[in-house]
Amino acid sequence: MNYKKVNNISGWVVCLIACMVYILTMEATGSFWDCGEFVSSAYKLQIPHPPGAPLFVMMGRFFIILFGDNPLTAARAVNFMSAILSGLTILFLFWSITHFARKIIQKNALVLDSQQVFTIMAAGAVGALAYTFCDSFWYSAVEGEVYGSSSFFTALVFWAILKWEDEAEKPEADRWLIFIFYMMGLSIGVHLLNLLTIPAIVMVYYYKRYTPTAWGSVFAFFIGCVITGLIQKFVIQYTIKGAAWFDILFVNSFNLPFFSGFGFFFVALAAILVFALRYAIRKRYYLLKIAVWCISFMLIGYSTYFTTMIRSNADPAVDMFNVDNPVTLVGYLSRDQYGDWPIVYGPDFTDRPPRTEGSDQYIKGKDKYIVAGKSVGQDWNNTPSSHFFPRMWDNSNDRGQQEVYKQYGNVAEGDAPTMGNNIRYFMTYQTYWMYLRYFFWNFSGKQNDLQGFGNIRDGNAITGIPFIDNALYGDQSKMPDSIHKNNKSYNRMYALPFILGLIGLFYQYNKNRRDFIINMLLFFFTGMAIVIYLNQAGQQPRERDYAYVGSFYAFAIWIGLGVLWVKELFEKFLKAPVANYVSAGLCLLAVPILMGNQEWDDHDRSKKTLARDLAKDYLESCPPNAMLFSFGDNDTYPLWYAQEVEGIRPDVRVVVNSLLGTDWYMNELRYKINKSAPFDIIFTPEQIQGSKRDITYITPLPGFDQKKYYDLFDILKNVVGSDDPKYTQQQDDDVLNLLPVKKFTVPVELDAVKAAGLIHEGDSVLSELKIDVPNRSYLLKNDLAIYAIIAANHWKRPICFTSTQELNDLGLNKYVRLRGLSYQLVPFDKGGVDIDDAYNTIMKSFAYGSADKPNVYYDEENRRHLNSIRMTHSQVAFGLADAGKKDSARQILEHFDKNVLESNFPYGMTSNRQNQQDAISTDFLQSCYVAGDMALAKKVEASLKKDLQQQMRYYKSLGDESSDDQLATNAYMMLQGKGGQLSDRQQQFTQDIFTTYRMLLQIDQMDKQFNGKPAVDTKLK
Repeated sequence: MNYKKVNNISGWVVCLIACMVYILTMEATGSFWDCGEFVSSAYKLQIPHPPGAPLFVMMGRFFIILFGDNPLTAARAVNFMSAILSGLTILFLFWSITHFARKIIQKNALVLDSQQVFTIMAAGAVGALAYTFCDSFWYSAVEGEVYGSSSFFTALVFWAILKWEDEAEKPEADRWLIFIFYMMGLSIGVHLLNLLTIPAIVMVYYYKRYTPTAWGSVFAFFIGCVITGLIQKFVIQYTIKGAAWFDILFVNSFNLPFFSGFGFFFVALAAILVFALRYAIRKRYYLLKIAVWCISFMLIGYSTYFTTMIRSNADPAVDMFNVDNPVTLVGYLSRDQYGDWPIVYGPDFTDRPPRTEGSDQYIKGKDKYIVAGKSVGQDWNNTPSSHFFPRMWDNSNDRGQQEVYKQYGNVAEGDAPTMGNNIRYFMTYQTYWMYLRYFFWNFSGKQNDLQGFGNIRDGNAITGIPFIDNALYGDQSKMPDSIHKNNKSYNRMYALPFILGLIGLFYQYNKNRRDFIINMLLFFFTGMAIVIYLNQAGQQPRERDYAYVGSFYAFAIWIGLGVLWVKELFEKFLKAPVANYVSAGLCLLAVPILMGNQEWDDHDRSKKTLARDLAKDYLESCPPNAMLFSFGDNDTYPLWYAQEVEGIRPDVRVVVNSLLGTDWYMNELRYKINKSAPFDIIFTPEQIQGSKRDITYITPLPGFDQKKYYDLFDILKNVVGSDDPKYTQQQDDDVLNLLPVKKFTVPVELDAVKAAGLIHEGDSVLSELKIDVPNRSYLLKNDLAIYAIIAANHWKRPICFTSTQELNDLGLNKYVRLRGLSYQLVPFDKGGVDIDDAYNTIMKSFAYGSADKPNVYYDEENRRHLNSIRMTHSQVAFGLADAGKKDSARQILEHFDKNVLESNFPYGMTSNRQNQQDAISTDFLQSCYVAGDMALAKKVEASLKKDLQQQMRYYKSLGDESSDDQLATNAYMMLQGKGGQLSDRQQQFTQDIFTTYRMLLQIDQMDKQFNGKPAVDTKLK
């Protein structure tokens, strides 16, 4: 039998299956998180967030052209690219598994018989298909993100080194090494995870070319780590830093054009490589020759980043970091805007590390590079608590990080963390919660799709075996249906993939120790090494399982090899051919088919369009020529996609609050984007360049009355914008600008307000807005920018916001009015709802993410945004009913109910974040009653009460039997700090117990008020 032919055909068959799975389940348009940004970048060759992905952007553009260069198919084209590259990942995984399996089965280079070939192919198919249906990999495979493409490069280079191993004795074999480094160079233009394969690749080379010894293996491993570090630091960062240094020298000292020094550096580098290559050939230094070729081809692959500067100079709409010169490219690749953290040595969270100043920071001026301050870092080594392996380092507490440190590190209140606390936190939170939990999601089972914050109810890994899960997390049968049996992410694999992989791990260890070490290095460096490097603090904004798919890839190899052990086991009881077929069939059914069956429904995104539709709803809720402030990734990136790709409302200028803290983004407001006119804010480019006015401290100054309101425009322009010593303060080498008051006015220009259509009949217009900055001692640059835009606008352009939560800190929340899904700044302080505009916008323009189609799955992040849409309908219905327009109120509510099927998005559903979904649905229920829509109220109430009652049943099951009243009373007392008797497990849900019970009482009261029914017993029967 021709093994090579069978192996190739079988691999492509498995690849075709994987491609079909991903194509059938890929998202219909753009997805949430970074996908909207990447699709927008690919459609117009724009610049995504640091450190960028230029090759991904160019490949995405190629696929968009293949799909007809049509804005309506652009997202599908990029999603299709991810699906195909993910399918090819499965192909290379199959061939990697069969490579290892063949080395175990084939003895002394004897020809393989048909049964042996079948066993090898079965191992490859089971392992590769298991990874096909792997939860985390499947999630990335069906959306326009970089992780599917990154996995492709990882799989490709790992397979390539195994291919080299097969051909190592041939004269031309080392071409595979050059190919590997070229692919690595290209992969940098997608994601850096590919570099973590290098230690495993070095070990393959060592075992094949040298006589292995224990110390030799250790040294080879050390070399692999060094090569990884050198590529990360010197190839990726120092080449660009060197080029930037030369450019500054040539431009500032030699008066040459921008990019002259940059070009000289790479010409000189090419000359050095040519010289080194000629020298190696002349002296017959073979290893040096191969090394120079590898470095050269890696740099050629890495050169995709040149396109970043070329496109940034065109000032596209999405131009993150404004990478239009070599100097800013350094910061872009170094991810400067994301800060730094300690890894090997640093403090505990009880200390704030001192700031350190580094080298001069340059920005591109008109004809020179200008010094715009100094680089600022943190001296992690110079605090009283600094020690080796700091895991509890984050001194900030904006996400409640310090409480997570205390909880998982077992730090008593008031105590200083010890090394033991750090190790405990590392094991319990970073290792288990942020890695092993995800690992078991993929190979054991998943409780539900709620983001886990450490309790026993949300997002845990399970087995699906009741006595195990109940022992770990309490009686799972008492869980509310909405997050248990009715939750599509309730996936039960009974730990079978994990068991088969564990068998394969030990089997390879016993059969081929060297190959085991190679795969273990791949598993470790793409898993636990990332955990150690990231050193994550608590309460991450989202689940981070996508970062570890390389580790799950390595484990899938062991799943495949586990088939060989099962086959050997069955041979003890059955004849060889029968044992072969039975073991293959059993493993196929017990692992990949089971995984696919459990996970299809929560990975099928083929009908969902919510990210695009959410952005459309935001944009259509804005008046013409508006400025729309967004406050989060999942507001911003869908908005970019909707505008940049599908051309929805290009007149609206999206202003990203988090980016307003940078000079380059503030300056981007000064030029036209799409159909949105430029907007010149109060501060000049020189006044905000670099770190200037990053923080403006609120400090009383002579001549300013703290009880008086001052004109906001005047204060910003002539005080904050001034460098006069009487308005500044010297701090070391820095000059700090000061804000002398907390009270401001924004005059209302009546003619402009009328022209903008902000005034309706009955509105009482103010002569000025009075803004009080609450409980703040400083303003950040993005806060200043919001104030500057409002003050400089003079009511000429509508100003809208995607959320009001962030406006509280700026004293603006009382001056906004809902007009759909967005809130508009208005010249009166009653706010409320613009019922006419909101009604028309919702009824004529709103879209709902295809929620009117049956069997569309919305995960927790999707549901959060559907909840925002549901809340909008409720608020508008209240406003209409209050204005006596109950018919219109009922139409609004029924419009939502018609377009969002309850089977897709229930009214009653358990959620975290203080029972958010049921709380919003309770308001929706009240709006139904107020509008007189009794039929819809009955439907909403039934769904809500079922879920809330099931929640109370669940919370009671976690402790001693008690009534609902007793349980709620104990929860309330505990919240008030007055005692309260709850079990340890119940205490995890203290807030939810109280809110659940309170909502049941609210529903009871509404039922009594609007239906004339007597109060009902909220206790479960």
